[in-house]
Amino acid sequence: MPDDERCPAAHAEDPTSCTGPHHAVRILDAQGHETWGCEHHAARLLASLDGGKVFPGEVGGAATRVAAAADTIRPFPWLTDAPRTETSQRSHAENRDRRDT
Repeated sequence: MPDDERCPAAHAEDPTSCTGPHHAVRILDAQGHETWGCEHHAARLLASLDGGKVFPGEVGGAATRVAAAADTIRPFPWLTDAPRTETSQRSHAENRDRRDT
């Protein structure tokens, strides 16, 4: 699929391509706005949202996989030069690991 036909969950600055159907899952932000996405971009979007939620779409099991992936992805992962020193800049898993030590 051409890069100009990426799913709605793909951030304009995220250079990565979609993986799978564009309606694999539905992502809802804390204000109730929703978008559909492939598993890859939905996970990256969910990791970048504060209070976001994932709901099933057209692909069985995708919502569970997206939630698990988002847990380990840092917010806005396409910003590779950004320092990751604040809690809000690390993945949920990294923050849990820091609390456990």
